[in-house]
Amino acid sequence: MRAALVGIDFGQGDFAASVEELNLLARSAGAEPVTTITAKRSSPDAAYFVGSGKADEIGLAVQDHRIEIVIFNHALSPAQQRNLEKRLNIRVLDRTSLILDIFAQRAASHEGKLQVELAQLQHLATRLIRGWTHLERQKGGIGLRGPGETQLETDRRLIGERVKALRARLDKLRKQHETQRRSRGRSQTFSVSLVGYTNAGKSTLFNAVTKAGVYVADQLFATLDTTSRRVYMGQEVGNVVISDTVGFVRELPHQLVAAFRATLEETIHADLLLHVVDASSPVRMEQIEQVNLVLKEIGADHIPQILVWNKIDAAGLEPSVERDEYDKISRVFLSARTGQGLDLLRGAIVEWAKSAPGARLNQAYDTGEETDQEAGEEAAEPDSSPTLTHVGSH
Repeated sequence: MRAALVGIDFGQGDFAASVEELNLLARSAGAEPVTTITAKRSSPDAAYFVGSGKADEIGLAVQDHRIEIVIFNHALSPAQQRNLEKRLNIRVLDRTSLILDIFAQRAASHEGKLQVELAQLQHLATRLIRGWTHLERQKGGIGLRGPGETQLETDRRLIGERVKALRARLDKLRKQHETQRRSRGRSQTFSVSLVGYTNAGKSTLFNAVTKAGVYVADQLFATLDTTSRRVYMGQEVGNVVISDTVGFVRELPHQLVAAFRATLEETIHADLLLHVVDASSPVRMEQIEQVNLVLKEIGADHIPQILVWNKIDAAGLEPSVERDEYDKISRVFLSARTGQGLDLLRGAIVEWAKSAPGARLNQAYDTGEETDQEAGEEAAEPDSSPTLTHVGSH
């Protein structure tokens, strides 16, 4: 599908990196970006977001390049999206809808599909009127109530009922996860969660440490589901549970953060976070900030964190470890792809596990079998797809 990308620079953050990320998101969704239209504004236009003149410029680009869809690098209001589609006579997608579409394509587990559907319905509920514009002007009052109002009320009721049912099923799965975590807590198994920006290398690192063999691809949001593995870390520590969890991007839609809260709770209850960073990215500091913002939103900003600077082979760095003022390991430099520095990371995990408050570590030997699939696959619905995280791979 031939796509035109639209990005508006409001003077905040790295605009070029944001547009490049939109390009990757569009390709991940299956679109073919043909042209990119940019502009600078101090604030969005109320009617078209970009202003009427820039909207006409987009319209010319649509004709010249035989564009099939226009994708905005921003969240559009229902009115702005409706006005743009009417003016351009073509489908218009905003950043939130684009990410939701990618998630819908990638959700493999039962729980992942439920979470994506919930996020989509919550997003759709704000845009229902778009499908009934020909009935919007029906007069109200006794005897004059139009069919448009009736249909909208019906749609809203059906969506509301479905949202309620989805939340009930997700609550049930959340309780199952709580039971699994309590079981791990009784044995006082040290738990580690991988977090990071999409495509920072979390999945590759997870495979390298656990030999799990989960799906890895050089694309945004390669998979959405969380996988946990028990890994034996030696006699001093015993077993450690490592979870590959959700990854993030700029302006991750709020609906997704809310819908994936059950999956993200694995992060909230971890003893240690491995924050994986693409050391070769020129915007790595901004990406670190974005991840920390989401961690704060889900209540995981208090958990001890090691910054894992991955892809040192591409960044021209050497494997090493840095410590903070309290002599705690705060950074590990490695390459998950080549294996350089993996021994340093294992050593860091062992050191943190040994110093965990009141830890009575499980000494039983384990070969690294899977302990639970936080993606929520049900026994009645085995999923042959490799499970992974909420974002990102490579």
